[in-house]
Amino acid sequence: MPGNLSRPGATVASRVVALLGAFDVDHRVLTGAELARRAGLPLATAHRLAVELAALGVLERRAAGYVIGRRVWDWGLLAPVQAELRQAAAPFLQDLYSATQATVHLAERAGQEALYLDRLSGRATVPVVSRVGGTLPLHATGVGKILLAYAPGDVQRAVLRELPRITPYTVVQPRILRGQLERARRDGFAQTSEEMSLGACSVAVPVRRRDEVIAALGVVVPDLRRNRGQLVAALRVAAAGIGRVLSTE
Repeated sequence: MPGNLSRPGATVASRVVALLGAFDVDHRVLTGAELARRAGLPLATAHRLAVELAALGVLERRAAGYVIGRRVWDWGLLAPVQAELRQAAAPFLQDLYSATQATVHLAERAGQEALYLDRLSGRATVPVVSRVGGTLPLHATGVGKILLAYAPGDVQRAVLRELPRITPYTVVQPRILRGQLERARRDGFAQTSEEMSLGACSVAVPVRRRDEVIAALGVVVPDLRRNRGQLVAALRVAAAGIGRVLSTE
């Protein structure tokens, strides 16, 4: 929690940063009172700043409270790491889409979730719930399982402590998920079958910069039983290309 920002010497900038810092993965929607408490600001000050930030697109006002606005995501894309990754990946995502006609995802880990950096929508009618700039659970998505497989131990333990069931097929048993993560590291890919949305299966591979896994590349299709091997091969070629570009920059 921030210090006392109600003191006269606190700058407007420090108060805005405190207000935005009140949001985290466990606090995505905050009422005015919650914003004030978590930011260490007087209620009137928090309310005034929140209204101004909402008018500027930095926050968004919903029925349940305030959420981070799309403008923050747009700024985030200018960060050197994400901008570099998306730029390097763009031609390979297009090649992968052309080869598979499937929905293509590029994601990185953001805390205990998968953050979707880019997406190309496939031609097949598959229920896809991802959106660019949105997050989804690590344990229920193909890209998420890859990211979780290579995440630090404390992140894995935190995710495994709470595995919400999203569909009847979501893996919610820690022992089973641990086995899947071990296989993902061994085999170099992870898959899901209707775990995030019914009628959608996914398979994903890691994207490496030299020896470090920095992202995951995946596709979403109606069924993996016939062409999983072909999809994994295409994903590996694209991921290797992205990694090669990143490693030379």
